Amino acid sequence: MKKHIPNTITCLNLFSGCIGVLMALKGDYMSAAYCVLASGIFDFFDGMVARILHVKSNIGKELDSLADMVSFGFLPGVIMYKLLGEVFVDQPAVAYLGFFVTIFSALRLAKFNLDERQTTDFIGLNTPMNTFYVLSLPFIAEKYPQIILNPFFLLISVAITSYLLISEIKLFSMKLSSMSWEENKYKFIFVILAIVLFAIFQFIALPMILLIYLILSLLHFQRLK
Repeated sequence: MKKHIPNTITCLNLFSGCIGVLMALKGDYMSAAYCVLASGIFDFFDGMVARILHVKSNIGKELDSLADMVSFGFLPGVIMYKLLGEVFVDQPAVAYLGFFVTIFSALRLAKFNLDERQTTDFIGLNTPMNTFYVLSLPFIAEKYPQIILNPFFLLISVAITSYLLISEIKLFSMKLSSMSWEENKYKFIFVILAIVLFAIFQFIALPMILLIYLILSLLHFQRLK
């Protein structure tokens, strides 16, 4: 029975992602945010539980990617589609460019499954982090519509995030082989800053958190060299 526990958690990730897509299509971004958060939690724990129970399997690996494709691939594409639709009212076909995020998320997940270099860290932006960035945009637009609901900004966001997903940029994961400060100081700094910034600025902090993640990852791997 225990071999089914991790896959059940993965399916909960998928279930949350499906509901999140529906909420995003309705424009209920707060509910979509809760679904993304739930999917992220399930995505974190399914692998951990599989390792603890010693029941890692090939089907679990494939199921994880399929669930992530919905929660962290299709869902951010839907959000970007909705935002572009608000801006390009007279050119509704342009909104479909938002699904480039979905396409490049699929490429990212496929590369991750085959790339043996990514067993402990990431090469290219991971899909959950990209999803949290995209998810922040409608909330930031409530306060700064002149910035977010700008055709140039949204199209550039699609282009940059799509590139980062399949780039060769090395980014650390939060897997810890030890609790050593010296070995993991940039990871610890990232967690502390992310918590503080989100507590102060809520969703507006997410682009800043992404930028900090990129910078600290660069410093982390420079130190390792």
